[in-house]
Order: sequence, then structure tokens, then C-alpha cells
Amino acid sequence: MKLKKYILRLLSVLALSLTATQAAIAADQSVARQWNEILLQSIRLDLARPTVHARNLCHISVAMWNAWATYDTQAQPWMFSEHHTVADTEAARRESISFASYRMLLNRFATSPGFATMSPQYQSLMVQLGYDPSITTVVGDSPAAIGNRIAQALIAFGLADHSNQINGYANQYYQPINPAMIVSLPGNPNVIDIRRYQPLALSFFVDQSGIPIPGGFPPFLSAEWGNVTPFAMTSADRTNYVRNNKTWPVYHDPGAPPTLGGPGDDLWRRGHEMVAVWSSHLDPSDGVTWDISPKSMGNSTAPTDWNYESYYKYNEGGDAGTGYTVNPVTGQPYAPNLVKRGDYTRVLAEFWADGPNSETPPGHWFTILNYVRDHPLSNRRMGGVGAELDPLQYDVKAYLALGGAMHDTAVSVWGTKGWYDTSRPVTAIRWMCGRGQCSDPTGASYDAGGIHLIPNEIEMITAKTTAPGQRHENLEGYEGSIAIKAWRGPYAINNPQTDVAGVGWTLGSQWWPYQRPSFVTPPFAGYTSGHSSFSRAAAHVLELLTGSRYFPGGMGSFTATQNQYLVFEDGPSTNVTLQFASYYDAADQSALSRIWGGIHPPFDDIPSRVIGDQTGPAAFQFAKQLWGSSGCPADLSGDHVVNGLDVGILLGQWNLAGTADIDGSGIVDSLDLAIILGAWGPCN
Repeated sequence: MKLKKYILRLLSVLALSLTATQAAIAADQSVARQWNEILLQSIRLDLARPTVHARNLCHISVAMWNAWATYDTQAQPWMFSEHHTVADTEAARRESISFASYRMLLNRFATSPGFATMSPQYQSLMVQLGYDPSITTVVGDSPAAIGNRIAQALIAFGLADHSNQINGYANQYYQPINPAMIVSLPGNPNVIDIRRYQPLALSFFVDQSGIPIPGGFPPFLSAEWGNVTPFAMTSADRTNYVRNNKTWPVYHDPGAPPTLGGPGDDLWRRGHEMVAVWSSHLDPSDGVTWDISPKSMGNSTAPTDWNYESYYKYNEGGDAGTGYTVNPVTGQPYAPNLVKRGDYTRVLAEFWADGPNSETPPGHWFTILNYVRDHPLSNRRMGGVGAELDPLQYDVKAYLALGGAMHDTAVSVWGTKGWYDTSRPVTAIRWMCGRGQCSDPTGASYDAGGIHLIPNEIEMITAKTTAPGQRHENLEGYEGSIAIKAWRGPYAINNPQTDVAGVGWTLGSQWWPYQRPSFVTPPFAGYTSGHSSFSRAAAHVLELLTGSRYFPGGMGSFTATQNQYLVFEDGPSTNVTLQFASYYDAADQSALSRIWGGIHPPFDDIPSRVIGDQTGPAAFQFAKQLWGSSGCPADLSGDHVVNGLDVGILLGQWNLAGTADIDGSGIVDSLDLAIILGAWGPCN
């Protein structure tokens, strides 16, 4: 394994480069932040289970919130109903938070591969904070007993929330209808229904956390997760489907995806072909250079329907975002950031893939939240207005909102995955290429189920093209088959420390996503995309928490070090700094990374962003109710978000004339009006 790079990735576990000094961060870290960091590290050493860890992040954030709220007369705990009064409220909160978090971590990671490493660290943090971890009593009103009761209540709730935690979160009735595809062999001849999920047959499987899994390939992760009790979603958000006499709940149902031989047949084909085409963008030696600064990227508007071809740059790669004329926060122009496209696409794919030593996509957004929280231009004003909260209050509220959003997103997305049960690109592309081409009914190797030919991207192999010196020379003997100009795959890499596979003409029936040979593709259905939904939901929460859609100073960044960062192969060939103006720009790039990574076609992406548009704001608003924000108005504007617009409508003073951009969002909007009216405070 690429041990050196695994270690370097471990050392850069924060999603974005921190701009504050470590000393300043340590001085400002609340006890909630300290437990959140140890939770994230526990996730990094556990199996890569985004659903399970979205739930862990939510429930442990809830535990911390409950321990804070129990000492507040207005705030409401969740799944806990006690309130207490003490002489030293802040000391009691810190102690209760610590005992609740400690007990929850012991419970949730007891079977983790990293438990032997992390358990002593849990105990060490308790001792460092001045608490005795051997105190297990749940009797009495001491902060320790209250914290233990909070954990006890949430542990009991977790055993009854239909996640099947007691049996290792195993599926209870889902079975794939397709036999496994043998990835080391060309084609996909044994698939029964190409539209449905297909497991893979590998000699061994290493999950995205770098942990070997015995048995070749794990079962579909969380196929029945739609049954899990949500945080903020309600029965009004749920559609119940029935298959094989089993109920399949789907929250925020996006509807059926395009399907081969049915509605959206061409979108299904073109979507997979786009994944194949984008695989040709993974070569840093192809001479293509991009400006990846916010000057040229970001600020895009995703389509609201299936017409994704007007949104993505189908052949060139990327989306239709045109960037920003000036930094929307500072008013100054962004400096260009020129890099090789092949470096950018590979870094983007691995940065968001949440591979070895990562905290999975839900945890990734917690690191981004912590990055924003630590930024010297940031503040602790909820919604960006009003008085600054103390660090502990801000952190428990922020973690509750983001944790709830990640939890509900997992329930919605994986409920959708389990019900629609769709295939992945490696399944579909290999199958189509194995059938032939569908562009020319009179041409060779025609098959209605085949793949479209695209000059210089997807071509027919002929005796002429395999002649010495011709473009398909390396594919001699495969005349009549399909060739794709794509990433050459892991078998072109002998030593990941030094080798780069590059891009070239490959046999379409042996096409590889940009992944390791021991992983290939995630062990669950494609539709919908967890990355797209988690990221979009988190972007909403961060905007609502901070009062601005933009990173502090209008710039979030992460630097991938030359020849050190990439794990799948060597690279990048130079330092590459990813840059994002807004939280939504980061979320959009997360979504795009899965297409370049060969994991999702575009029709998995767009409906997933819509799910995040629903789960993120709803979780935030529910969290605000728990905070005790009963003074907030209802959703009077009908935009599904309770915000300054609703305040303005409530007060009958919706008039932006002369209003300044007080909240620094880059636009004059209802939030600025609400600040002027002094009406935003009650909503915090």
C-alpha cells in the first residue's frame, strides 16, 4: 500500500487548509469541539460507512446539545426531557457533555477496527478535562450522572431506530438481483438487469478508509436505511413503496431516474457516455490548463429538470459556472489559479472521495465547519448577526444543525438507493461496450443496447486503427470492439508511489473508474448521490449558521502537495490549491468529482442536490426550534426556509430601498432588512 501517502493524508485530515494558528485554535476550542475532533478521528479509523457515521455524528452532536440544553429553561433536548439548575452552569455543561460523549463513543465504536487505538484516547481526554471515566452512575443530579443518562437514553433510542445497530447495521431483507461482475475479466456478460445494482467480484476489497474486508466485496451498505428514524423529516416527507411484501420508505422521493429502454433512455446512455468521456481528463500531460480560481469557476445554477446537458460541459468537463467578476465579500478581483486539468481533476476526485484516513462525506463537512469556525475572519454570531455566542454554545448549536442535516440526508439518499436499486457506471459502461455500438444500424458491431460512438473519445477498433503507428495499435486483436480514450486503470500502475497511469485508448469492456483495484466502486446503488446531497445540505446549513453563503473572506482553500497527495497513483505533478468562494461552489465541485471519479453519471447528481436543498434547511430550522427560537415566524414566503424574508413579511415592511449589505453576503436581501428592523435576533 501507499503507506507514505496514507500517513500524509492522515496528517491533512482537515478538509481545508487552516489559516489560523494552532495556538489560537487551541485557546478557543470548546469541550464540544474537542469531543467532535475525537469523534472525527474515530470515524477515520473505522469502516467507511457514510450512513452509519452520519448517524453517529448526529446522535453524538445531539448528546452534546442535550447536555447543554438541560441547563437552559428555554432550550429543548431531543429524545431527552430533563432540565436542571446548578450554581455553576458552564462547569456542569462541560462535565455532562464529556460524560455523554464518552459513553456514546464507547457504544458506537465498540466494534470498530480502530477501537483499540481510540478507546484509550477517549479515556485520556476525560482525564485531561478533569473527569473520572469510571463514574458510570445514572442516579442523581450530578453532571456526570446526567451525562450518563443522556447517553443511556440515546443508546436505547439507537437500538430502536431501525438502523439494526445490534446486528452491525446489516440488511434484513435486501438481496441484489444481479450476480457479481468479475472485474478482472472484460465485459459484463452475466448481468440480468443492467438497470439494477450489481455487486463486484474482487480477490479482496479495501474500503475507502483503507481497511481490508474479507470475502471479496461487502453487501449493499444500508439498503434499508429509509426505515431509520429521522431527525427533522416527517411522515409528510415520506413515500412508502412495496416490493416483495416489504415496505421501502423514501423521504423526499426524487422520482425514478432515466432508464435504459424506458423513460429517459437517451439520458441514461448519454450520462454514462459522459462519465467515459470525462475519464480522458485525468492526464496531467495532455497540455490542457485551467484557471480553477473563483474568477473562472463556481457561481453556477444547477438545472431543475433532467436536461443536464445544458449544465455540464459535456466534452470539456466541468459545469456552466462562470465564476465571479470580483470577490463577493471583499469586492476585489480573484487572482488566477492556473493548473493542469489532469492534476485538478485527479485531486478533486481524491479530495472528495474521502479515501484512506478520511472521515467520510458527512464528517468531511464537519471539518469544513470547523475550518470556518477557526477562520480569523469568522465570528460566533448565529446567522452572522447579533451578539457573539460563547464558544461552547455556538459549537453545540452548529453541530446539532449540521449533524441533523447529515443524518436526514443519509436516510433520504439511502432510502432512495435501496428502492430504485440502480447500477453504477462500471456496470453499465462495460456492458454497453461489450454489446457494441448503437450509432450506426448499418455499421459493424451494431447493437441497440450498445454505446454511442464519439470521435476521438469512443471509437470502433478496426484493422486500420490497429495498424502500426495508428491510435489503437495497442488494441490489436480486438478489432470490432469498442475503444474508449480513458484513464488506463490501476493495472497500468506498478508502483503507486512513482507511477501515473495516464490516459490512452483502452478496451471499453475493461473500462475502469478512477479508483483502486481493491475498491473499484462503492458497495451500494448509484442513484442518488450521497456526495451531492450531503454537500448541498451542508452548504445550506453553513449559510444559515454564518449568515453568508460565502467562506470567510470569500475564499476557502485546500492545497494538495506535489507528488505527495494522491493515493491512487503518483501526483499531482505540481502543488494544486482547490479554491471555493461559496459553500455551494464547494458542494458543486464535490458533485463533479464523482463524475470524474467514474462513480456517478450526471443523472445521479442533480436530483441529489435537490434532496440536500430540502434536508439541510429543514434540519436547521428544527434545530432552531430546539434552541428555543420560538420567536421565529413561520415560512410565510413559501420558500421552505424560515429567514429574514419571513421576518420582513411578518412586520409588513418588505422594502429594500436604501438597505445596505450589512451581513456581508454580497447581495442586498431580506436578511439585511431584518437586521435593520432589529427582528433577526429572536430567530437565533
